[in-house]
Amino acid sequence: MPENLEEQRHLLIEEIRRRLESGDRDALIAFVEPLHPSDMADVLEHFDEPGRIALLQVIPAPLASDALAEMEEEEHPGELLASMEPARIAELVEELADDDAADLIGELDPAERDRLFESVPDEEEQEIRELLEYPEESAGGIMTRELCAVTSRATAAEAIEELRAQAEESEDLYTVFVVDRGRRLQGVVNLRDLVLAAPTTRIGDLLEEPPAVVSVDLDQEEVGKLLSRYNLTAIGVVEADGRLVGQITFDDVIDVVEAEVTEDILRFASVSEEEQLRGTTLGAIRSRLPWLAANTLTLSLAALVVWLHEETIEQLAILAAVMPVIAGLGGNAGTQALAVTIRRIALADELPGERWSAVVKELVVGLVNGLAIGLLVAAASFLLPNTEALFGLVVMVAMWGNLAVASALGAFFPIVLERLDVDPAVASSIFVTTFTDLFGFVLLLGLATQFLL
Repeated sequence: MPENLEEQRHLLIEEIRRRLESGDRDALIAFVEPLHPSDMADVLEHFDEPGRIALLQVIPAPLASDALAEMEEEEHPGELLASMEPARIAELVEELADDDAADLIGELDPAERDRLFESVPDEEEQEIRELLEYPEESAGGIMTRELCAVTSRATAAEAIEELRAQAEESEDLYTVFVVDRGRRLQGVVNLRDLVLAAPTTRIGDLLEEPPAVVSVDLDQEEVGKLLSRYNLTAIGVVEADGRLVGQITFDDVIDVVEAEVTEDILRFASVSEEEQLRGTTLGAIRSRLPWLAANTLTLSLAALVVWLHEETIEQLAILAAVMPVIAGLGGNAGTQALAVTIRRIALADELPGERWSAVVKELVVGLVNGLAIGLLVAAASFLLPNTEALFGLVVMVAMWGNLAVASALGAFFPIVLERLDVDPAVASSIFVTTFTDLFGFVLLLGLATQFLL
């Protein structure tokens, strides 16, 4: 039960807190040693900064380093690392995978970064600095240089012996890459084929073409799509000359996908990506207020339509009850089409020109759904006192037209905005909401003025 899991986590945190405060170092280490790094990261996030530092100083270095790597970015694990004693910093960085170390140190400002590097051995510092040179959201920015590679001239026996040595330094052994003497990627070898091959078999005879490789400057989201498309556990990263410089494993891509989905959800709601999920109240106000202000201006157009039909509403007060229904259902229909279209664009599984078919599809969907809902609302309007059949017909046509337009616009605006190099997830909802309400009110109030007065 979720309640039990929450209770267990609370008891775990309190027990660690008690052991830390008691000063019994050995008892604390014995208690936390079996914990998974993700659980330890969760524990650290529930302590204040002095408590986090005290825990990180005491617990085993492998667990401490992995827990830092698992912490949420908004908890600033890089700053925690920088606050350690120099000897402890060196110990933790040595335990970290190079890509995790680069992620943590990359959070720091240049001055803090240089100060931290004073505690790190020169060789590791050079490796981390090289990774930091790549854009944060590129393949180079999320790759690790720790991989297993053999030459095509080696025998199976020699390759296995080489892999034993390399595996000690590599984070994971998912893929065996084959390179030439210039370290240019030649292909990959299936680990099962390598183990089953005769000892004298040349690696070149076992060589396979990799389903995909990526360049260091490819966007991280595209990397995730390739790994998903070909069901890969790891993918090689190459420079422009074909030289193998690193690999990206599926666990790193899971983090990327989670970050991208979170970003898209926030953008879809017109929330700035600068706002963190655990951010401050003031930060949330600053990031959301501009979008709300912009939406206020656009919705003023719909308010203007209502004001221009003031006399119609005074004579047919029942319209005031129908208007929110028209606007609400139109908004829901537009949001449904908007969500599907933005996801369709994000998956990039079709050519840009083919996306216009989404507008036609959503228009048809809107026409059918609009007719069904329009008939339902018209039937309900007959039950209202002092209404006539013509009123029901006006409501039906307004609902029908509004749902059709809302659905079509929900597909139209994201495609147009993408063509204009504007993020469709950020701006689409404002346009769809405005035009849906505007059209719905114009149709309802215009038809009512024409046929019911």
